[in-house]
Amino acid sequence: MSAAEPGGVRAFLLPDLGEGLADAEILAWLVEVGDEVAVDQPVAEVETAKTTVEVPCPYAGRVTALHGAPGEAVPVGAPLISVDTGRTEAGGGPAAGPAPAARAAEGGTDGDGTDAGGAPVPAAGAAGAPSPAAPSPERPTAAERVLASLRALPADRGAADTPGGPAPAPESAPPGADGSAPLSGAVLVGYGTRAEQRPSPSRRRPQRRDPAEGGPRPTASAAPPPPPAAGAAGGAPHPVPVVSPLVRRIAREHGIDVAALVGSGEGGLVLRRDVEAAVAARRAGTAPAAPAPPPAAAAAVPAARPEADPVSPPAQPAPAAAPAGARRVPLSGPHREMARRMARSRREIPEATVWVDVDATGLLDLRAALTAADPDRPVGLLALLARFCVLGLRRFPALNSRFDAERGELVEPPGVHLGFAAQTPRGLVVPVVRDAHALTTRELAGELTALTERARGGSLPPDRLTGGTFTVNNYGVFGVDGAAAVINHPESAIVGVGRIVKRPWVVGDDLAVRPVTELTLAFDHRVCDGAVAAGFLRFVADCVERPELLIGDM
Repeated sequence: MSAAEPGGVRAFLLPDLGEGLADAEILAWLVEVGDEVAVDQPVAEVETAKTTVEVPCPYAGRVTALHGAPGEAVPVGAPLISVDTGRTEAGGGPAAGPAPAARAAEGGTDGDGTDAGGAPVPAAGAAGAPSPAAPSPERPTAAERVLASLRALPADRGAADTPGGPAPAPESAPPGADGSAPLSGAVLVGYGTRAEQRPSPSRRRPQRRDPAEGGPRPTASAAPPPPPAAGAAGGAPHPVPVVSPLVRRIAREHGIDVAALVGSGEGGLVLRRDVEAAVAARRAGTAPAAPAPPPAAAAAVPAARPEADPVSPPAQPAPAAAPAGARRVPLSGPHREMARRMARSRREIPEATVWVDVDATGLLDLRAALTAADPDRPVGLLALLARFCVLGLRRFPALNSRFDAERGELVEPPGVHLGFAAQTPRGLVVPVVRDAHALTTRELAGELTALTERARGGSLPPDRLTGGTFTVNNYGVFGVDGAAAVINHPESAIVGVGRIVKRPWVVGDDLAVRPVTELTLAFDHRVCDGAVAAGFLRFVADCVERPELLIGDM
């Protein structure tokens, strides 16, 4: 995604990081103004609501502006960094524009005279507008490769979150034939493919210099472009620009018609705060206050109007003012995402919980035997519990399914994508082990260890934090016996294990001291009844007490 600026300068727009999130917070810049950057060189470290990633720049050239300071949030689709690529023609004008497919990938026109947000743009070939290069079927452009990489990213979105189907694949268009700067096929660390293997300069964190010392200091971008002109002749309604799927989803959940809102973002862009203001105004029984649109676009953007909402919750009293001396603590991205998911789970899932105490002697003996057999590849208790659960889900597949409320169906995936709760310095996250059913016990243990280390280091890619079908949680590490866990929406169940402590236990007709733990299963009562949930938990408990029972299911 990019935007052209005068003099061959291109602004790289923050892409959708494959999570359906509205923005990302800048943690640190890896370059500074005046640096020369190579294609695919990481230029910024950003934090989303789920993970920390390094964002590579798809252009080579000299950095002219950094659009934001560390700690600031940048909306998806907003400029992140500007790079002078030197893409100018001999006549001094701008270089030939990209092909239509490339423009679509870079946030340009959609082919019908509107930009990606729905704003009308001058037609190609108009006075002063550059002509696009002639198409050629030889190979796709780099911009098309960027678009293809974005489409290939897995996202935590169900069918209800994406009203439209996937966009059609763009037709191939020619690479730049005018000696233009190379473009990139990589969008995020760990995603996509690079157009070529190019050496990149060593990475460093810049030291800000004070202007009084003569050194440059990163500055904000130039003035924003003027608002788009009013609708085309004929008075056709202007499509409401809503970039973020998260904003659309929030509006849909609360029955808000985004077409009735006047966005406070640039060019009338509807932002999350606009939808939240409309929800708050509806609960208070008043119409939301709409910001005054730019004069040129006032006729194209409809005024806000209240609507009846038969499914919205009852009006809530205004929150009490904070007491004197109270302080507000901003939440980290993962904490905000966790809060959103937990609230949605409690709101939508009618959960029930079953639990059982088990003798963990057999479990501990099995772990000791596996570790002694191969000390270089130890197997932990969580890995063994995960193995028992994967086998149990084969017998009780409903607990590995997803409830489709709109169609009244259970959606059973072909395999198990196992999530597990991991506490990190940035908050609680749930990494996902893909195709856990196809792994051996030692392979599963290795995946759990590797993902835990990456989660605590903040280096998990977004696709390893989405798409889980079942979750395990070892809250015993916190020294507690049990917990009524909250299901990780849109999954249907979560199993937890408490600490292992020595307790009196009846063995046959004798009383003995045994290591005992508690297993807990919280499940969505829409996907199954208590008998199914109890059958699953009893199977897992039997495996903990007598692991040799696994042989019949392996």
